Amino acid sequence: MTDKVVVYTTCGNITEAEAIARSLIENRRAACVNVIPGLLSYYRWQGKVENDTELLVMIKTERGLVDEVRRTLETLHSYDLPEMIVVPIIAGSANYLEWLDQELRPEEDQEESDEAQQAPE
Repeated sequence: MTDKVVVYTTCGNITEAEAIARSLIENRRAACVNVIPGLLSYYRWQGKVENDTELLVMIKTERGLVDEVRRTLETLHSYDLPEMIVVPIIAGSANYLEWLDQELRPEEDQEESDEAQQAPE
């Protein structure tokens, strides 16, 4: 079992999905965000059955950052009740999981790690 998770949400338009994705990546709350257009959603809202075309947004992050991802969604999302479903990544490619770790670390941590690797013995 890893500490990595995928957070699912949906957006009504590409502009909003891109803003959420860029914010999460730039602030190292996510290592990767996939935005998948063409989703047709059916749901009950305020007593009525609705359907909309949406975009599926898949956010790759870690458990310790889920609250920060939630805050980002609450701030940038236009829906009254944005979807947020968190699914654990039980296992995965070792190289990919290592890359996720690296991308979720603050830049100063990466610089220290790079310096330690370059230090002469």
